[in-house]
Amino acid sequence: MSAAVVVFVALSIGENWKWGLVFCHVAGGGLWTAIDLFVGLVVGPILGRLSVPARAEFSARFMPKMVVLMPTIVLMTLATGFQIAGVQGNLAVGSPNHAWLIASFIVVGVMAVIALGILEPANIAVLMEMNKPEPNGARIGRLMRRFVYTAGVTGVMQVATLVIMTRVASR
Repeated sequence: MSAAVVVFVALSIGENWKWGLVFCHVAGGGLWTAIDLFVGLVVGPILGRLSVPARAEFSARFMPKMVVLMPTIVLMTLATGFQIAGVQGNLAVGSPNHAWLIASFIVVGVMAVIALGILEPANIAVLMEMNKPEPNGARIGRLMRRFVYTAGVTGVMQVATLVIMTRVASR
C-alpha cells in the first residue's frame, strides 16, 4: 500500500495534478496529525501503565506498521505541500502567505526531524530488540517511552501546523 501511495504522490507532482496534490497533502496532513495525537495522548498513557511483557507484545505488533506508515505519510504531506505552495506562488517573498509558510516549514521541519531522527530509530531499535532470542523488556520500555513522549510533542506541534495551514488556506 505504501508503494502505491508513493507512486500516486510522484504522479501527482510530476503531472502537477491539482486534485491529486491537494488530496495527498490534506489526507497526509490529517493522518499525520491524527496519528501523532492519538499515539501521544491516548496510546502513550495506556502503554505506560502496562507491564513490560505487555508493552513488548504491543510493540511487536505496532512498531512494524509504524516503520512503514509514518515515513510514507510524512513524504506524502511534505512533498505535495511544497509543490502546492510553489504552484500557488506562496513561496515568493511578496506573497501574503510567505511568512506563514516559513513558520510552517520550521514547525514541520522540526516534526520531520523528530519523526525521522527519533521516532523511526526507536521503532527500528524496538524491532531489533524484539527479534533477539531474549528481548530486553526494560530496554523496550525505555524506547517506547521515548517514542510516546516524542509522538506527544509532535502532536502538540501538529496543532500549531493546523493553525498555520488554516490561516494560509483562508487567505
